[in-house]
Amino acid sequence: MSDWLAQALQADWPAPAGVRTLSTTRLGGSGRAPYDSFNLGTHVGDEAAMVSANRATLRLALPAEPVWLEQVHGTAVIDAGAAHAGAAHADLPRADASVSLRPGPVCVVMTADCLPVLFARADGQAVGAAHAGWRGLCDGVLETTLASLRGQDKRAEVLAWLGPAIGPGAFEVGDEVKAAFVARDAAAASAFKPGAAPGKWWADIYQLARQRLTAAGVTRIYGGGLCTVSDPRRFFSYRRDGRCGRMASLIWLE
Repeated sequence: MSDWLAQALQADWPAPAGVRTLSTTRLGGSGRAPYDSFNLGTHVGDEAAMVSANRATLRLALPAEPVWLEQVHGTAVIDAGAAHAGAAHADLPRADASVSLRPGPVCVVMTADCLPVLFARADGQAVGAAHAGWRGLCDGVLETTLASLRGQDKRAEVLAWLGPAIGPGAFEVGDEVKAAFVARDAAAASAFKPGAAPGKWWADIYQLARQRLTAAGVTRIYGGGLCTVSDPRRFFSYRRDGRCGRMASLIWLE
């Protein structure tokens, strides 16, 4: 087994047969510091040859080229089955989530502290991946992804898995972030604890995501609890390091 694949995570959830997942770590690739070593981001300043080598290695474990996105901290969702998986960076879809309604296409989001969320319909008919930084999470990227997965069946049961993200002991935000979430849902206040200085708060992005998913009718929520900031051996972290690589969370239907 390849070094990177031995270190990769898989969603620990009771997904239906045919749903496959991977969540990469920083281990087992070709990159040099500060991108060492399995960086998959083409937009972070790493050597193009290193990123290409890592993506080619990743591709060997997948049924198709992933449908990479130009992530913009928004709420747009695309159909991975209708996108061009081999697009150059300048031509990537501007979106923060994708869904696949048939076997084959590979949904992917990249993160280095933001929350990756993988979705699977309980009937095995659709999967999806969402990139949930605080802005996208607050504005509804999880809800728009769920709507795309459910289609006309608004009550379709969906499972969600929360991948590695910045933990509640590392995610310090200002008053404006707390206010934005509380304006959407007063219950979000419980996900913020007072910081070390006035106007600062420790935010629990996992709790915020669970609240939003639960409100949207998702009761089967898994994962959460891995902190990218506090585990420098396994995870890239923009909050911790500034210049760093990106990890990928992927899902597809066989």
